[in-house]
Amino acid sequence: MTNQFKNNENMQNDYKQENETSLEQSKIKSEKFKSKIGGQALIEGIMMRGIDKSAMALRLPTGEIEVEEWDANNGKSAPWYKKTPFIRGIFNMVSTFVEGYKCLSKSADRAMEFEDEEPESKFEIWLEEKIGDKLVPIVTTIGTVLGVVVALLLFMWVPSLIVNGIGKLIPMNPFVKTLIEGIIKIFVFVGYMALTGLMKDIRRTYEYHGAEHKTIACYEAGDELTPESVKKYTRFHPRCGTSFIFIVLFISIIVFSVFRLPWNNIFLRLICKLPLLPVIVGIGYEIIRLAGKYNNIFTRIISAPGLWLQRLTTREPDLDVIEVAIAALKPCIPKDSEDDRW
Repeated sequence: MTNQFKNNENMQNDYKQENETSLEQSKIKSEKFKSKIGGQALIEGIMMRGIDKSAMALRLPTGEIEVEEWDANNGKSAPWYKKTPFIRGIFNMVSTFVEGYKCLSKSADRAMEFEDEEPESKFEIWLEEKIGDKLVPIVTTIGTVLGVVVALLLFMWVPSLIVNGIGKLIPMNPFVKTLIEGIIKIFVFVGYMALTGLMKDIRRTYEYHGAEHKTIACYEAGDELTPESVKKYTRFHPRCGTSFIFIVLFISIIVFSVFRLPWNNIFLRLICKLPLLPVIVGIGYEIIRLAGKYNNIFTRIISAPGLWLQRLTTREPDLDVIEVAIAALKPCIPKDSEDDRW
């Protein structure tokens, strides 16, 4: 009886997921225009990047929403290197990363301000005495560097090492090795997203990610920006960073196959990959722009894997989470709506 109940429950979940998939696909088509506004989930908050303004909204433990906005230059007056095809990709990615990291640090700092303070250890007191106000920037820099190193190891060195080891047991031509290397990267990425999604704090962040997408979708549909209205829209978006990373990983397979990087020395292979990263990012950026600008058979095909992966990196948000997303989006909406059109 218990097994039958579980089977019925699984069937209901599958049916619900099928309905949700078809519903989400129909929602994507409800847009009236394509906005250039994009965002990023933070710790109990969201950052939005607009044409003339960017903004960050945080839900404080007190319940109030704190909004900070600043000038942006992402429109017609943006510098040439942010508008030139293929070159703009690397510069926009770096600026997005830097701005996003600053906002993420701020959101973490604001969250910790309301936590109960624990007595400082002798080591912490010694650090503050010796380093003072420079402690936080130093720790942040070290954390950033370590994060980049870990990313390089996970996505560039470890897959090459695994494939090289397999190649010693099973002879393979360079193209097959590069293909398997790329597949391993994608599995690492998907596995990382799935595992982090099991963490309570990350799941909460994924709710804000979903709210960010829903709010932009509601805005693109020309609908009223209220929590109840936004709730109706899709939590998947073709211009999402998750989709961008997948596209970059896929393009890396092609680029590394064309340039035939050495397999006999893994360290040398890693060094040779680094100069090609701007090329890969530049191509990936142009593709994600196409996916964000057009809705046709080609863009739907290239967007499909990324939209599927967003089932791992987004969660259905509550109304209070959506309220934060709306607060972050509103300052970014330009006075002239035509400036925010692809």
